[in-house]
Amino acid sequence: MMRERFWRWYRTIPIVCMLLACVLSAASNLLPSKVIRTVFYPVKYADVIEQASQRYGVDEYLICAVIKCESNWDASATSNAGAVGLMQLMPSTSEAVAKMGTVDSSTYSPDNLTDPTTNIMYGTAYLAYLQKNLSTRDQVIAAYNAGLGSVSKWLANGSDISQHIQYSETASYLVRVNQAYERYKQFYPSGISESQ
Repeated sequence: MMRERFWRWYRTIPIVCMLLACVLSAASNLLPSKVIRTVFYPVKYADVIEQASQRYGVDEYLICAVIKCESNWDASATSNAGAVGLMQLMPSTSEAVAKMGTVDSSTYSPDNLTDPTTNIMYGTAYLAYLQKNLSTRDQVIAAYNAGLGSVSKWLANGSDISQHIQYSETASYLVRVNQAYERYKQFYPSGISESQ
């Protein structure tokens, strides 16, 4: 008897969670978009992002979406794997980008990835490199997470990258970055400079 009550109660947890998610979703639709963008989709360093966007030809909304999903705008963020800063760059990636001559390493040291400007410049330059070697935004996002080599292998199975990703983390990352990208476009229709 006690066991049956426990399992009846235990089955209600997913239902309660779903109802809570619905209530929160409905409540967020009632909030003014300025509140939502300030709390959930902020933009910091807009001038640096715009400068990097123009210099490297990368969509400013994509840069913001990557920063949002990588570090949630925490310039001092580090990962267990050793990724650093806003765009969670590996030091080896920033060194490779510096060697390509894409970023002026005398102005932006690849060793200073906790500096927001430096991190944004290297991260955006890396996104630009991926854009030159890949065809779609989805491919670029997946490669930013899993590497160009992995994406190239997956593309051998077909051009729709979302159908061929072999890492669950990358599949989830692709969804999250695309959602953030769409929200930044929605909440900053005139460009991210309206955040200032």
